[in-house]
Amino acid sequence: MLPDALFWNVHMYGILIAVGILAAFAVLFLYAKRKGLDPIFTDFVFYTAIGAIVFGFFAAALFQATYNYIENPRAGFSLGGGITFIGGLIGGTLFFLAVYFLLGRRRGVSLLAIVTLAPCMITVAHAFGRVGCFFAGCCYGKQTDSVLGVKFPALRHEVLPTQLWEAIFLFLLFGLCSYLYLKKDFRHNMSVYLIGYGAWRFGLEFLRDDARGKLLGALSPSQFWSLVMIAAGVGLYVLLRHLSRSQTKTENV
Repeated sequence: MLPDALFWNVHMYGILIAVGILAAFAVLFLYAKRKGLDPIFTDFVFYTAIGAIVFGFFAAALFQATYNYIENPRAGFSLGGGITFIGGLIGGTLFFLAVYFLLGRRRGVSLLAIVTLAPCMITVAHAFGRVGCFFAGCCYGKQTDSVLGVKFPALRHEVLPTQLWEAIFLFLLFGLCSYLYLKKDFRHNMSVYLIGYGAWRFGLEFLRDDARGKLLGALSPSQFWSLVMIAAGVGLYVLLRHLSRSQTKTENV
């Protein structure tokens, strides 16, 4: 569903994906410098994140191909049927954690420091990516006759620009996570991201009208994983609170 290429077969979607990735790495280096983090930490996150992004795109295609196959097995299994962000997020996260437990922990890299900073990187990259979706004409909303409607070349009618709404939300979430990280030394940024984005995405799915796929009853795949994100965010918050209290008791003994 990509529009005509701007030049040399380059599309705005690809450009904005690249801008999002570069913005995420800019956040990594700027915020790490601001917080005085060890260069070993910054290098590890940078190089591991590159691998996680590559594997994440593969996982995004794999998840979407699986949803498509479940919905229509007769069409066969193919990785060329689109990508899904949450699938990419899951795949990228698993890759990052695997590398961390194999290498990062030995080098003294703090996992808590990673999960505190990571939401700032993820949200800004994802926000630019959603703007790219708008230019590509994918991930659109339901048909509408209201002033909010947008007409994409591949569609016969105006639809809700759910891509832009999600981008706005993600930029706001990026601002909140950045404020909490830089100004408040807040250690629950990942929970804020998981719960906040999970709840937003769950609700936004009711307004989406592109091919969503099926996974569990009336829930779209993204709604199912959104609930998993919310549960994970709550669980992570409880876990970090428990670890913090245990550490405080040990120090006071």
